[in-house]
Amino acid sequence: MSTIGTAALTPAERAACGKRARAKVPRSSHGRFEPDGGRPDPVDILESQSAARIPELVPIRYGRMLQSPFRFYRGAAAIMASDLGAGPGTGIPVQLCGDAHMLNFRLLASPERHLMFDINDFDETLPGPWEWDVKRLATSLVIAGRANGFSARDRAAAVRRCVRGYRERMREFAAMRTLDVWYAQDNADDLSSIRAERLSDGARRRFSAAAARARTRTNLQAVAKLTRMDGGVRRIAPEPPLITPVRDLLPGAEGDGLAEVLRRLIEDYGRSLSSERRALLGRYRVADMARKVVGVGSVGTRCWIVLLLGRDDDDPLLLQAKEACTSVLAPYAGASDYTDQGQRVVAGQRLMQAASDIFLGWETVEGIDGRRRDFYVRQLRDWKGIAQPETMTPEIMAIFGRLCGASLARAHARSGDPIAIGAYLGGGDTFDRALAEFAEAYADQNERDREALADATRSGRVTADTA
Repeated sequence: MSTIGTAALTPAERAACGKRARAKVPRSSHGRFEPDGGRPDPVDILESQSAARIPELVPIRYGRMLQSPFRFYRGAAAIMASDLGAGPGTGIPVQLCGDAHMLNFRLLASPERHLMFDINDFDETLPGPWEWDVKRLATSLVIAGRANGFSARDRAAAVRRCVRGYRERMREFAAMRTLDVWYAQDNADDLSSIRAERLSDGARRRFSAAAARARTRTNLQAVAKLTRMDGGVRRIAPEPPLITPVRDLLPGAEGDGLAEVLRRLIEDYGRSLSSERRALLGRYRVADMARKVVGVGSVGTRCWIVLLLGRDDDDPLLLQAKEACTSVLAPYAGASDYTDQGQRVVAGQRLMQAASDIFLGWETVEGIDGRRRDFYVRQLRDWKGIAQPETMTPEIMAIFGRLCGASLARAHARSGDPIAIGAYLGGGDTFDRALAEFAEAYADQNERDREALADATRSGRVTADTA
């Protein structure tokens, strides 16, 4: 995905393209969500995904999705992709995150050890209409606001502030030089750089505390939590079924075979790193590995954590190797240019993030079952600060939404045309108000879809582990 195709057009011509898109898809039209009778069964979509996943983990996925409307939403990216794909689009493409809900924006460490605010999850990344990401983000704010008992007015205020953050920052990028757009970043130590306006003293203290906590969530902290010394050797501590060391998952020859597959994955994925990072990886050796259940939507995909040691047992590194499947957007936005789905994820992440993990890479391996699967690899934890929407006040959620919207605009501007998008959005709040309406309507749909999964569980159609 690139903007090279726009280089032959003048800024005025690019702005005209954005304004012409209003005639095709008026900004106010984004407020409507009216599924017709041909809408696919949401449980069918979930079951289609589950067919390629580890069978014994699928009930955990369904159980997590049933815990709350927000957890259902996190696992229902494929359902929303189907709904967005069925509607009209602006025709202005960007590299999409594909799952841009509010919990996928967080504090992260840059390679230079600066604390950044950025998007974190790119499993579904693919080029497509920019508004799809904005709609998924806006809806997540409404769902979280409902869980907190916020009024409709407070929820609308959070969405409008989020979308205004996106719109205003995109219009700022439209006036900037290309390299200045590329170098833009959201430094958490400079709240003005991420458009946090009129912070109350309480909000300022909470953001500062969140940044301080993020700096404690290091690779070493993850090692201390997830490993233990066993007979003088550092091992990953079992916590079945969520964390299962390979030695416990498949004892004997099968376990040895799986361990060899994972060693080969870590060794070979280094080819996707730059030469200096490949040299750094070469200073570590694989010490242990385990299967890990992660997230909500990803439950059932193959995810491994791998403990590596450098100088000695006190020099650890934890990597996560996660299976990369076809993006849920592909049926509606088109297939990826990359046949390797791990490369698709990594390429999208490197394009959208201001600074990516130094160990981010990809590889395809043949498993012990003879099937080839794509993976992407990154550090398990590196200064990650995760939002806690259940503790947010209406003020904090509105501010956080604005940070997310502004950060999403920065990510989109790196790959898309900020002039065309900014011209489409305009200087008024028409699009902001439309998205507040859409988000409420789609939050209603999300609740109906969750109830459909609950009905499928009660009828025995699917099995959910709610323990």
